[in-house]
Amino acid sequence: MSHDDLLFVHPLLGTDDAWSGYLVEAAPHSSPDAMLRELARHPALGGFDQRQPWFLPAHAGSAECPLQTAVHVFSEISETSLALEEALRQKKARVAQVLQQSSKLPQPGAWDHVLLSAIHARTLPPYSLLGISSRTGIVAAGVQSHADHKWVQANACNLCTTEFLLIRHEGDKKADVTRVKLLELLALLAEDADTEAIEAIFRQEPKLSYSLLRLVNSAAMGPRSPITSFAQAINILGRRQLQRWLQLLVYADPNNGNHPNPLLQKAAARGRLMELLTEGMPPLPDVDHNGDAAFMTGAFSLLDVLLNMPMRDILKQLPLPPTVHDALDEESGTFGPYLKLLQAAENREFDKACTAFEEAGLSGQRYLNAQLQAFSWAARIHTPA
Repeated sequence: MSHDDLLFVHPLLGTDDAWSGYLVEAAPHSSPDAMLRELARHPALGGFDQRQPWFLPAHAGSAECPLQTAVHVFSEISETSLALEEALRQKKARVAQVLQQSSKLPQPGAWDHVLLSAIHARTLPPYSLLGISSRTGIVAAGVQSHADHKWVQANACNLCTTEFLLIRHEGDKKADVTRVKLLELLALLAEDADTEAIEAIFRQEPKLSYSLLRLVNSAAMGPRSPITSFAQAINILGRRQLQRWLQLLVYADPNNGNHPNPLLQKAAARGRLMELLTEGMPPLPDVDHNGDAAFMTGAFSLLDVLLNMPMRDILKQLPLPPTVHDALDEESGTFGPYLKLLQAAENREFDKACTAFEEAGLSGQRYLNAQLQAFSWAARIHTPA
């Protein structure tokens, strides 16, 4: 299978941990010009914040790109790329350079943005990034640990990738909600428990009720009038839709005020991506609805990060359908290849992602559509006071 039509979209975090831009990368050794042109004109882009930059690989059609927030990224400098860079500058397009490990930092303002790895950034002399940040945006990629994330935030990097969110943060504990209570709620959700049993958990943990109401009243839900009670949420949303918000609720921190929650958004995006990528699949014998099971698989796939526990230990306490269990436990079964693809793509392990892509049998067009729909939806999730 050709990978020329494979594009990987990565939300970028700003200094406040909110999604503040998007990095688009192509499969290795591919020529994605056609797909990049399609992305630039995709109708789903209208659902995103139009002020946020999209970092696109520079290509032959870049000069005609209608995307107003496009930043054209040059990964290597050659005579051809220099000519394209000059043409883009004449059109007042924004350009960015990818710095290799041996590259020196450019002069301030030489590029609108520079992209460099967190490993490279941490080898630079003190204050060197600060020196160019007044006129050049700095994007840190390959942010593999929470320590790297803290460092790039403190050293003038205004955007960064999110690999570190997949790593358990041992110092992070769920405020006011014990693991036992969380797992009790998750078990009830997995068993499709009756409303009274779920309400009992909320009576024991009032902050959960507060978090749920903030979540379902978020921009992604957009109810015509505010939802003010659990019973009203069931009546307005319906049991199935509420179930999804409850699955995401476990990632919400009731004490974080209005601070963005990137792990919640990543879980939401994964759930929606899994649902979209598995559409049209024949009915599975062990679940009532394929889409709900796929969404649960994606949403629950980060529970090990949230709870700081091995996934296998968590699964022992959750009565999940075999299809969901096998995907979460060993990336096997019907949903396993899709989850493997998402995890490899998020880690920017593109060779591994391409292999998983072939296993899943997806077209590049379908994958692009799913990414844009899922990220547009997840980007609007917030928890207003």
